[in-house]
Amino acid sequence: MIDERIKFRHLQCVLAVARLGSLQRAAETLAISQPAVSKTLKELEALLGVRLLERGRKGAELTTAGAAFARHAQASVGALRQAVASVAPGPGRSGPVRLGALPTVAPALIAQLMHQLDRQAQGSGSPPTNLRVHGGTNPELLGLLRQGELDLVVGRFAEPSLMLGLSFEHLYTDPLVLAVRPGHRLLGRSQAELMARLLEHRLILPLPDTAIRHAADNFLSQRGLGRPARLLETLSVSLARQHTLASDAVWFTPQGTVQNDLQSGQLDRLSVDTKGTEEMVGLILRADQRPGPAQQQVIDALHELNSPSPRGRGSYRKRSLA
Repeated sequence: MIDERIKFRHLQCVLAVARLGSLQRAAETLAISQPAVSKTLKELEALLGVRLLERGRKGAELTTAGAAFARHAQASVGALRQAVASVAPGPGRSGPVRLGALPTVAPALIAQLMHQLDRQAQGSGSPPTNLRVHGGTNPELLGLLRQGELDLVVGRFAEPSLMLGLSFEHLYTDPLVLAVRPGHRLLGRSQAELMARLLEHRLILPLPDTAIRHAADNFLSQRGLGRPARLLETLSVSLARQHTLASDAVWFTPQGTVQNDLQSGQLDRLSVDTKGTEEMVGLILRADQRPGPAQQQVIDALHELNSPSPRGRGSYRKRSLA
C-alpha cells in the first residue's frame, strides 16, 4: 500500500541527489538549501524504513535499496510529467520541447534544426515548434532525461549502465579533428614531424571522464605522447574557439563542432589521421516514452536533417564525418 505521506518533493530530491552525487549540487539544482535536502531525504527514509543513500567525503551514493527505489521513482516522475503534458493547452500554446544537446553538438545542430522546424511548420500550416535547449555532459543529460526533466537528448552512446531504460537511435558518426588557427606553424608538416612537435603547443582537450576525452587520450597514448605540459580542459565551445583563434593552441574537438569554421576558413585542420576516434551521436529517448506531437516534430526534423535523400542535402546530415 502506498504511503500517502510520500510527496513529489521526496522523489525529486532523491533523484537529484542520485543523479548529481552531492547534496549541495542537488540543493542548487532544486533551488533549495542543503539542510532542506537533508531533511527531505531523512523524511523519505523514515517513511520507507530503509536507508536510501550513503553519505561520505566523496558525496552521496545510492544503497541497493536506494537504487531500486530511484529506478521506480524515475518511472513515476516521468509518467506524471507525461500525464501533465497530455492535457496541456491546445496547438500554438503548448510549452517548448526540452532538448538536451552536448556542447560539442549544439552549435552545429540547433540553428539547422530550428530552420527545419520552421520549414515543417510552413509546409503544414501548423504552429511553429519551440525548443528549450539544455547543455551538459552526457551523463548529466541522460540523468535529466530519465528524471523527466528533458523530452529527448542528442548525445553520445554511453556505457550500458547509463543507458538503462533509454533507447538510442544512431544519427551520425563524428571523429575528432585537430583544429588550429590559419597560418599555424604545424600546418603543412608531415605527420611524423607534426607528432614530434605537437606537445610544444598548448592542447585544448575535453573535460576528463567524457567520451571525447577518452578518444583524445587514446589518440595521444597510441602515438607515444604523454600528458601535455600545457593544457586547457573545457567543454565550452566558445572558449576553446576563441583561444584557438588567438593563439598557437591545438584544439581536439569533434569535427561537427568546427565544420562551419573549417568550411569558411576561420579555422584549419592539421593533416593527422584520426581514424579510431569516431563517436556515435544519436537520438536518445526514455524506452517507455510516447512522444507528443511537438516532440515528434523535433524527431522528424532530426531524421530529415540526417537523411541521405536529396531533400536533406545541405543540411545537418552527418551520418558519418569520417
